[in-house]
Amino acid sequence: MRFVYCQSHLKYVSRIHRDAASRFRRFASTVTNEPSGEATDPRLGDLGRTIENDYASIRDKYAAPKNPIILAHGLFGFDELRLAGSILPAVHYWRGITEALTANGIEIITAAVPPSASIEERAKALGQQIREKAAGKTVNIIAHSMTLIQNRGLDARFMISRLQAPSNVNVLSLTTIATPHRGSSIADYIFEHVGDKRVPKLYKLLESMQIQTGAFKQLTRRAMLDDFNPHTPDVDTVRYFSYGASAKPPIWSVFRQSERIIMEKEGPNDGLVSVASSKWGDNSSDYKGTLIGVNHLDLINWTNQLNWFARSLVGQSRKFNAIAFYLDIADMLAKEGL
Repeated sequence: MRFVYCQSHLKYVSRIHRDAASRFRRFASTVTNEPSGEATDPRLGDLGRTIENDYASIRDKYAAPKNPIILAHGLFGFDELRLAGSILPAVHYWRGITEALTANGIEIITAAVPPSASIEERAKALGQQIREKAAGKTVNIIAHSMTLIQNRGLDARFMISRLQAPSNVNVLSLTTIATPHRGSSIADYIFEHVGDKRVPKLYKLLESMQIQTGAFKQLTRRAMLDDFNPHTPDVDTVRYFSYGASAKPPIWSVFRQSERIIMEKEGPNDGLVSVASSKWGDNSSDYKGTLIGVNHLDLINWTNQLNWFARSLVGQSRKFNAIAFYLDIADMLAKEGL
């Protein structure tokens, strides 16, 4: 009798597990990204090449550029962040990316600047770091930012164009990744909903938290199109390359609301920056493509593991590896002779 009871109990537990797994798969299928749907958005095709599977895995071989690469970023002004001293491992901005590039024989220099000062102030700080760390060298710059106001691509453009870059460094190229070259409707949305009368109070609150507010107004679409871009022309001796990204966020994503706002105003986006705003360069070939199903944090390997776990349950394989992406950017620079 005891054996029969155990068998019945095991079957019951097994059935519960199967039902629970089935229900979670159905739930996951409703909240995971659908890359094929994004790739067919006609606006993406109009903006250039779409990239869906190219960086799913790391290739055996990549070319290395002959000159150093500067990775320009801003994680609260640090290359790494330690939340508990030496007790816990440090949080690195470029998770595994710096190590992979170095292992491929590329000299990597990282430059971090204050997170939320004005573009002009951050550009000066970026130039100072490059002046100190890359003195006498010829370099390529790759720029990405963790948040909208911490935008290293715009800082680097300002530094190269209006500060004439560091005098002791020769900048060959600037590659920007998900940079709002034409501003962002998220910045517009904030000012429209906060209102002119409340903006000073918001600034005062942020500054009391040691968050400088100089960059906020600069990132509206009007400010970028009417002021920044006309006064920040590209330099003829520097090559400019760019990438954009587009992702439909699941219900738990921090980008769910911002993606909807940008989609309505600008079209496909990565949750913070639209593809249209990311596109930069004199020639159509300078825009290297739009990464499909990739959000703003995926781009620096801060991947949402819950998102990928849910995808795996419905048979979706991982289609983007940030390390493969950056190795390919370096490969591209090498093939450009840089």
